[in-house]
Amino acid sequence: MRKFWPNPDQEDGGLDTVLEVPIPEEMVTRMGSNAVLRWRNMCALVKTHSANKSATNHPFAGPKNIDLQLLLNVVGSPLLPVQVRHIAINRPIKDCSIEASTAKYIIQQYIAATGGQQAMNSVSSMYAIGQVEMSASEFHMGDESIKARGIAEIGGFVLWQKYPDLWSLELVVSGNKLSAGSNGNVAWRQFSTQQSHASKGPPRPLRRFLQGLDPRSTANLFVDAMCIGEKIINNEDCFILKLEASPASLKARSTDTFEILHHTLWGYFSQRSGLLVQFEDSHLLNIKTHDDDSVFWETSMESVIEDYRYIEGVNIAHRGKTMVTLFRYGAGSANHKRKMEETWTIEEVDFNIWGLSMECFLPPVDLKDELMKETKRELD
Repeated sequence: MRKFWPNPDQEDGGLDTVLEVPIPEEMVTRMGSNAVLRWRNMCALVKTHSANKSATNHPFAGPKNIDLQLLLNVVGSPLLPVQVRHIAINRPIKDCSIEASTAKYIIQQYIAATGGQQAMNSVSSMYAIGQVEMSASEFHMGDESIKARGIAEIGGFVLWQKYPDLWSLELVVSGNKLSAGSNGNVAWRQFSTQQSHASKGPPRPLRRFLQGLDPRSTANLFVDAMCIGEKIINNEDCFILKLEASPASLKARSTDTFEILHHTLWGYFSQRSGLLVQFEDSHLLNIKTHDDDSVFWETSMESVIEDYRYIEGVNIAHRGKTMVTLFRYGAGSANHKRKMEETWTIEEVDFNIWGLSMECFLPPVDLKDELMKETKRELD
């Protein structure tokens, strides 16, 4: 991962430029055929991000920009459907169904496998640096089987978190940057060439935390799940835990233009190691059209989680792959299906970061006007 960029403009060989988001060496190679061109493209990239200029001035602007933004939105920065309650996980297993009590027992084994309750409670904040490789297919008609193909887009990310509800993500892929975060009251997302917007409903965690980076949030999320059976995943016998988003949560996230009909999560926990080896979720939207026809968007995500390593006593996954299927169907709409994939690796993780204050998680300035307008609409 490249964290610094040489600064040839300074005759005395001054300090290198510190990159806000470390990027893979392969992405550096794709920025140009020689060092001068790469330097110019990097300068333009940094200036575009800092000044929030129009995408037409961007050296990587082109028809694939919209596809990249869709990848960054759907694959790179999806949110969980529910808030994660940070509660005492070691509650007594009684007065509940056999499915619920079995799930709580499985979560106790998961806590032990990821370092134990004491190691989890010792973590108040964290950061992670990683790289991603994304690809997507075109939209296909009908129900035919498709795969995510084409040239893979390369990028890197930096992720910060402070318990219980503060987090920040900076993600750069092939010259396109996405920022996202939560200050505990509202979650937002912002592309480098667009204004930011707040996510509807209460603030929710980033799905990337549940891909093996944050065992405590994973345990808190699935502690109220149901054990619905067993399945073999990559030659591992696994328990299946299932969790449904509540109707209140779905209503809070719906808008005047679409309604979320359901959002379901599944966690597959190895019977041998106790670790989470696969994480899935699926949600269905009903898009409201002017002709009162129902158009549905179904999004299914499946993440395989691998390469667990202990970092300061906490077992963290360092590699994985996410497969996404987008499916559109309904009256007045032809059936369209699209596949997306992301492969990620974690390069660096650390806990209990000094100086990580509330100021590190402030929302963008342009978001204040949007929040004020939203509050006024609700009052009216």
